[in-house]
Amino acid sequence: MRVNTGRRLLDRVLAGVPAGENPLTHVRDLPERAAGCVPWPSWVPDLVRDAFIRCGVAQPWAHQIEAAEHAMAGRHVVLATGTASGKSLAYQLPVAVALTADPRATALYLAPTKALGADQLRSACALELPTLRPASYDGDTPMAERDWVRAHARWVFTNPDMLHRGVLPAHGRWAGFFRRLSFVVVDECHGYRGVFGSHVALLLRRLRRVARLYGSDPVFVLASATVTDPAGSATRLSGVDCVAVTADHSPRGARTVALWEPPLLADVAGENGAPVRRPAGAEAARILTDLVVEGARTLAFVRSRRGAELTAIGARRALSEVDPSLASRVAAYRSGYLPEERRALESALADGELLGVASTNALELGVDIAGMDAVVMAGYPGTLASFWQQAGRAGRAGDGALVVFVARDDPLDTYLVHNPAAVLDKPVEATVIDPLNPYVLAPQLACAACELPLTPDALAAFGGPVAERVVDKLVADGTLRRRPTGWYWTSRDKPHSAVDIRGSGGEQIAVVEADSGRMLGTVDPGSACRTVHPGAVYLHQGASYVVDELDLDTGLALVHAEDPEWTTSPREQVDISVLRRASRSSGGGVEVCLGEVAVTAQVVGYLRRLPSGDVLDQIPLDLPAQTLETRAVWYTLDAPLLRAAGLTPARVPGALHAAEHAAIGLLPLFASCDRWDIGGVSTAMHPDTGAATVFVHDGHPGGAGFADRAFAAFLPWLSATRDAIAACECPTGCPSCVQSPKCGNGNDPLDKPGAVAVLDVVLTSLA
Repeated sequence: MRVNTGRRLLDRVLAGVPAGENPLTHVRDLPERAAGCVPWPSWVPDLVRDAFIRCGVAQPWAHQIEAAEHAMAGRHVVLATGTASGKSLAYQLPVAVALTADPRATALYLAPTKALGADQLRSACALELPTLRPASYDGDTPMAERDWVRAHARWVFTNPDMLHRGVLPAHGRWAGFFRRLSFVVVDECHGYRGVFGSHVALLLRRLRRVARLYGSDPVFVLASATVTDPAGSATRLSGVDCVAVTADHSPRGARTVALWEPPLLADVAGENGAPVRRPAGAEAARILTDLVVEGARTLAFVRSRRGAELTAIGARRALSEVDPSLASRVAAYRSGYLPEERRALESALADGELLGVASTNALELGVDIAGMDAVVMAGYPGTLASFWQQAGRAGRAGDGALVVFVARDDPLDTYLVHNPAAVLDKPVEATVIDPLNPYVLAPQLACAACELPLTPDALAAFGGPVAERVVDKLVADGTLRRRPTGWYWTSRDKPHSAVDIRGSGGEQIAVVEADSGRMLGTVDPGSACRTVHPGAVYLHQGASYVVDELDLDTGLALVHAEDPEWTTSPREQVDISVLRRASRSSGGGVEVCLGEVAVTAQVVGYLRRLPSGDVLDQIPLDLPAQTLETRAVWYTLDAPLLRAAGLTPARVPGALHAAEHAAIGLLPLFASCDRWDIGGVSTAMHPDTGAATVFVHDGHPGGAGFADRAFAAFLPWLSATRDAIAACECPTGCPSCVQSPKCGNGNDPLDKPGAVAVLDVVLTSLA
């Protein structure tokens, strides 16, 4: 076993660090773990057991059989163990046994991504059990094959989007399948969080209604990363009481985890003269280059589509100078690629044709990429569950491996690389969903009523009194009609296609090359004004394009090929108003509130920035304003408190603004969100509160539960925020503490010492 592989690779990477730089802030060796095997249970038929043995499973691990036995006994179960712990067998085994014993039984598999679904379909097919008849039913399934799947497949592999749009609206055509539905597998269930998770929770309740219509009551088997309270999370998601299996008996090779902070760039200043660190993506490209030269199979996870493209471009450019034959063995992988492009990249990675891949989190969930020697994370992925999921891609075959976490220039990443216990020793957070969000519940209830009239008993499963209030509103709007036997859908047109369960707010915007008419990819409408506005630089598979026109009405962004020397970043103006206070607490002149707000945002221009970080110019835009009604947490401070803290009226706006930015950056430590899932506004005098106010709001209609979690963890959240600002070595504020990459005001004004003073006042007053 290559127990020293991680240290050897780290030494190779460090050898490439320029003299005088010391990017390592912490290194930890995680020990290997021996396998805990158990015999095959007596209830497994020889035919099924032999199929798994042919696929390399001589003996199962104890947690696999424990979960499978719960499922065979009819108990809903969630298996919450680490990456590469063989969770697939825990649901494949009961499904295979059930479908072998009953020639009419069926099973449904749900994955959050197409890539994961395709991988698990291949795994099921590899068993070569003729009784399974596994088949895919997703957006890539040819129309000619869909009738066969409905009529003959016994184990259907799909995703929540297709279940919502293609299966449940036409459940009558699936009657035979639903009549004998024995198992529902929900894979990577920790990925269902926020608005998407809330939609999926209600979608699973719709699925159970339809199954019961046809006389079945399937057992739910959920697979999850290691999370806090897996039974509670799985129960909230599925709507059924789940038991949890958490003891991980899979073998694991030793891993070396390195926390890495890129150095400050000499003679380069960012906005308002702030010091700037080398970008995490550029640092990841350099590390990826060294590892590929070493022959190490490496995944580099990058936060954005654009970042993944740039990291792959940087690595290929560097490799072409060292060994031109290696440059073609590095590629980018992200969502937005066309299906055939994704499949080709997955195949090249699986067979070793590719040595290095820069990917968004599209390759985080479940795709069976074996034998990775190293994982590089360019930026914290937003949650500890995702951090360990990505780290788990290294050493999947039980070998030693290297994991490098490269901090981005932002408050959270900086805090984590200097507080290793917060990432290496802290329990993984529970997932956050809010299926009672009326913006989610209303369209889901409309879909449910279209599939099958709603009854009082059905409303109880969808949220009881909250669902009843939402249904009353749907009746008042004419969407539903009340009859003695329940609530009925009123239109001939089904509502499903208009309901975007991923919370992006509508149909995707197509990015099309104007000269050729070729579709390059898609972006969601909620981010279109920020990412494909006129003049924006758009990257696709290493090629650069500039946007000529964005038409939100037709869902089209037209681009032309161009490789400018600059990048672009949007500038927004944001306003906020309080609609309702739901909760509040106060003390010593400080009040903290949780409630509903209306946020109006408008992209008013964009910056063109050179690779050095220098701003070339700012170009105005005329794009429509967008209003979002959501939930927020906010705090107010009385003027005498600010004066006593030494903050003159001229300093208050910058102090609040800096505190707001840093708090947004640190919130993912306390709520399973991404910085881009939330937003903020600060003002020295807000008309709705009559005081200096800092707002942090959810970025989705109706909220996603993040503001509620922030309110519940308010003191530890702001305490960590205060510590992160105070610990930063810069004198007046930088991206590592109080500057924000998405600030609509160009990070001006910001007062770093003032932010510490504001947070000291809040914490002292509420303590």
